Amino acid sequence: MYNVLALIIPLITTPYISRVMGAENIGIYSYAYSIASYFGLFILLGLKNYGNRTIAGVRDDRQKLSQTFCSIYAMQLIMGVIVILIYTAYIILFAQNRIMALVLMIYLVSVMLDINWFYFGLEEFKLTVTRNTVIKIANTILLFVFVRSADDIYIYALLLVMGMIVSQVILWGLLKRYIFFIRPSLSDIVKHIKPNLVLFIPVIAISIYNTMDKIMLGMMSSMTEVGYYESSFKLTTIPVMAVTSLGTVMLPRMSNLIANGNHAEAKRYIQKSLIVSLFLSAPMALGLSAVVNEFVPVFYGQGYEACKAIIPVLVMSSIFVAWANVIRTQYLIPNKQDRIYIISVFLGAIVNVVINYLLIPRYQAFGAGIGTLAAEMTVCLYQTFMVRKSIKVTKYFIQSLSFVVFAAVMYFILMLIPDMYSPLMMLCAKVVIGGVVYMSLSYIYYKAILIRVFK
Repeated sequence: MYNVLALIIPLITTPYISRVMGAENIGIYSYAYSIASYFGLFILLGLKNYGNRTIAGVRDDRQKLSQTFCSIYAMQLIMGVIVILIYTAYIILFAQNRIMALVLMIYLVSVMLDINWFYFGLEEFKLTVTRNTVIKIANTILLFVFVRSADDIYIYALLLVMGMIVSQVILWGLLKRYIFFIRPSLSDIVKHIKPNLVLFIPVIAISIYNTMDKIMLGMMSSMTEVGYYESSFKLTTIPVMAVTSLGTVMLPRMSNLIANGNHAEAKRYIQKSLIVSLFLSAPMALGLSAVVNEFVPVFYGQGYEACKAIIPVLVMSSIFVAWANVIRTQYLIPNKQDRIYIISVFLGAIVNVVINYLLIPRYQAFGAGIGTLAAEMTVCLYQTFMVRKSIKVTKYFIQSLSFVVFAAVMYFILMLIPDMYSPLMMLCAKVVIGGVVYMSLSYIYYKAILIRVFK
């Protein structure tokens, strides 16, 4: 339900913001946020996975839970103070837009306070979802009220980061329900550093092909191209949201199952999740590619024609992201197979940087999109190859492949439909036709074959 909301809100705000702010201002914010987010990575390190996994393993013992939380968060707090001091020096010495960089200091404070990993480890998703839902709706209303022209770029940035920090403050207010505070010893803090740093290595590597694209574009091209890429990238993350929410829910569950020795049940979850990942990602990726010519002018307005070429390239990466997300969150991380995960994302990062360096000067945002697609494909193929002996990944792929075929059939049918009406009417018609075609084929396949897997 929360991801449905996360899908709807960009559909409401992006057309308005793209028209009011323009591609260049969106690029200015995106570039500054990309740099601030790099600093934020060094506060959390690998906590999104390490904290989640560790809390899931001790959640049945309140004493251990309290001790574990306090020692892990002490490490996070120390890193937060150090990083914010370094970021302050960056603002003074290097920032291109000091006002924007200063506004994004609030973002870094919110990262320092971020304890979502604790609640996810407890599988307390309702709590975090309810909080985020209220804040997202309030943020959306405030954007329409206060962001009225391109001059409101700093108000736009301030509203976004204030929503983040309010979200964290609320979680801290509820913490005493689950733990009591213990002053951690230095040894308790230190023991979390090494395993956390191990899981931080892939975080840095992933950031190279998720964030470095925009930084390289900003340095090798223009802020307008960054704006085109950012607009396209935000849209193409929509197909991934449903599958990554599956990974968020399943990581603590799988960690708990494996900690208790329930390996057979864990593998059954992986089988079903891999099938669901392609069922969701393939039609959204190919469907969005099929309607891009109608979607871009309706969604973004004039001046975003470049996105028509960038979106189909970026959105194809979501299929690889969805598949690899299941392998990572439901097998590699719960089983502490961190080495495979680390190597895969470093291979992806190298591929991404090389392709960006070669293609951005000539093809600009489109070249960055190709780099991202190649990186995600590399990560997915390597992880799949490395776990082939541990889980029946070939069998699961064959069971899932039909959904890619059905999505391709839907794509070609939609491409054959001639333009007869306005872009908005054609967009609505194609969405309905594509949905009917894909769901009909999927239902027949489910009733004939997959029903045995899911029962």
